[in-house]
Amino acid sequence: MSKIYDLIILGAGPAGITGAVYAARKKLDFLVITLDIGGQTVWSGDIENYTGYQFVTGPELASKFREHMEAFKIEVRMPERVTDIKKEGDIIRTITNNAEYLSKTAIVATGKRPRPLGAEGEQEFKNKGVTYCATCDGPLFKDKPVAIIGGGNSGLDAALQMVKISPKVYLIESGAQLSADSLMIDNIKKASNVEICTNSKVNKIYGDTFVKGIEIEKQGKVHNLNVEGIFIEIGLIPNSKFAFILERDEKDEIVVDCYNKTNIEGIFAAGDVTNVPEKQIVIACGEGSKATLSAFRYLSTHKF
Repeated sequence: MSKIYDLIILGAGPAGITGAVYAARKKLDFLVITLDIGGQTVWSGDIENYTGYQFVTGPELASKFREHMEAFKIEVRMPERVTDIKKEGDIIRTITNNAEYLSKTAIVATGKRPRPLGAEGEQEFKNKGVTYCATCDGPLFKDKPVAIIGGGNSGLDAALQMVKISPKVYLIESGAQLSADSLMIDNIKKASNVEICTNSKVNKIYGDTFVKGIEIEKQGKVHNLNVEGIFIEIGLIPNSKFAFILERDEKDEIVVDCYNKTNIEGIFAAGDVTNVPEKQIVIACGEGSKATLSAFRYLSTHKF
């Protein structure tokens, strides 16, 4: 007979890791299933709004998260991709690309992934100049001109990283103005090597073996920008497709209440994969802790 865990946590980003720490402290018999440790935190650049740290980089914070989780010797199955989750009677069945696991409760904390641009040449030049992570790949473009697509916080974060290592940064936004935090916008406007292109549509990405340029259209006029790196930062898509039984909204985010409950009893969700407003690391951590406390309360009040 397969082992039945008290709890299975899907994902090990800020929400999943915090939930795991709380589960360890509650001495639950639980398992974490994930593709990686750290989630989107690893992609983040300079972080100045995480309580307790006046300044920390994303990879540094992700490393701290990992250390905290490892201190509790938490059981982790990695890398495994969840493909389905089912409720059979009182038991939840989690199916991955490698195995099946049974539990009394589950927390879905699978986060989000980068949204593709959909422009001509994007797939052709993926990993050949087109990237979705300035923190991961930025150093590869040292002393090379680059374009950042997206005027939100993700785009500005990438731009602020690249201005330090690239001679020319084009910041391309389809809307009439940048939508990032005012402080980030102020900082990017101070950089002498940044050209902001608003009301600009990306027509195509081109090159030979690697990216050589990008074609944009602004107010009916076509412009070709000579760049060797293109960072696509236009938002994220929830990793929720496997959760067929869970209610999702029009954005594919899992719908939860203030206790992190989903529409299926015993299954909770936390972090960026949910419809909780404002996708921030500190919020994901709080949601992860709440989800575990709700799961613990459920386990304490139900007979199996």
